[in-house]
Amino acid sequence: MSAGQKVGYLRVSSITQSTERQLDSLPLDRVFEEKASGKDQLRPVLQEMLRFLREGDQLFVHSMDRLARNLSDLLKIVTDLTSKGVRVTFVKESLTFTGDDDPMARLMLSIMGGVAEFERSIIRSRQAEGIALAKAKGNVYKGRKPSLNPAKAEELRSRALAGEKKSALAREFKISRETLYSYLRDAG
Repeated sequence: MSAGQKVGYLRVSSITQSTERQLDSLPLDRVFEEKASGKDQLRPVLQEMLRFLREGDQLFVHSMDRLARNLSDLLKIVTDLTSKGVRVTFVKESLTFTGDDDPMARLMLSIMGGVAEFERSIIRSRQAEGIALAKAKGNVYKGRKPSLNPAKAEELRSRALAGEKKSALAREFKISRETLYSYLRDAG
């Protein structure tokens, strides 16, 4: 295997969170940073990184739940990468996968990935319980506070309809692209 690049993947779930503490002490040749939910693999920066990585490269991820929130996605991503000669290292868990892994390493990947998926399902369950409790007490559950006030939302819609780049608008308004598209859907 040839010596490749050291690549980092940083992810947080929302635009207001920071990736600062992830991989801050590692010397990396290239960093892919994403502010999006890890619920599936349909993340633009993740897909760009997967296309970028080549045989001999080493991918560093702060922890397994930063790469994927469910076990099947985690296993697929790691297997796909290692099968093309990319080493995958999860810093927090101190685990590295090469494709030549022994059964114990594969078991650890499955167990740790399963724990991350379990934690996510517990969070969703608690959230649903809290919403149900609020509704039972007569409180109207309205979800989280909107990211933009009505005037800003209208400005966003009109500028997007005028053809401005959506990624630039999302950065300017400090919202995720997913939130931007939600505002555009609500207008239609």
